[in-house]
Amino acid sequence: MDIVSEERNGEDAPERRGSAVMRFLRKRWRQLLIALAILVALPYILIILYAPSFVHPISTLMLRDLVLLRGYDRQWVSFDEISPNLVRSVMMSEDGQFCMHGGVDWVQMRGVIDDALEGESTRGASTIPMQTAKNLFLWNGRSFVRKGLELPLAMAADFVWSKRRTMELYLNIAEWAPGVYGAEAAAQHHFGVSAAKLTRRQAALLAVSLPNPRERNAGKPGRGLRRLAGVIEGRASRSGDYIKCLDG
Repeated sequence: MDIVSEERNGEDAPERRGSAVMRFLRKRWRQLLIALAILVALPYILIILYAPSFVHPISTLMLRDLVLLRGYDRQWVSFDEISPNLVRSVMMSEDGQFCMHGGVDWVQMRGVIDDALEGESTRGASTIPMQTAKNLFLWNGRSFVRKGLELPLAMAADFVWSKRRTMELYLNIAEWAPGVYGAEAAAQHHFGVSAAKLTRRQAALLAVSLPNPRERNAGKPGRGLRRLAGVIEGRASRSGDYIKCLDG
């Protein structure tokens, strides 16, 4: 009898745990909903708080480095202290329609969706506002959940921030090598100069390394990276009307 009783008790244990979880959820559902609402609303509140130029936010990757006790190198510089060569190169490499869209390039996005529905490999369609929102509030990696959160955040950021502020934020939080964030730290790390002194070629090399800075070394570029940099350097020199939203 004792053996049968122990077996039955063992079988009932998962059911008791499940019942306890359900009781907890029923008891705490209001608190859980409030916590979820705060978690969803927090990035939108931070978008407003990050609008003034004197605010220098850190990215989720920087926060991760702090939590893991790795530390990181980031020296904030204003938009006017960053070489126009880098601004043009990054825009032409990452988001050629930056001045025209409202945070999301829907033409590119529709192309990605069509490719996904047809079972084809998808190309990148992240704009600079989308990447800035991801770096500040979300996580790396491909997922529809993250992308679904990223789109409204990018549109909200583009509505609240000026184009200059968005670019300033992006260039100060982007990762350009393991533990190296922002244009100033990147320029000094890879080329031994300040962000204001970057040449057209150096700027183009930094721009084309952005998609994968842990494997693409702007300071020691291979043949493929140099070729890409040459293409971006040419586009940047002809950018003209594409960057007028950053004048001023």
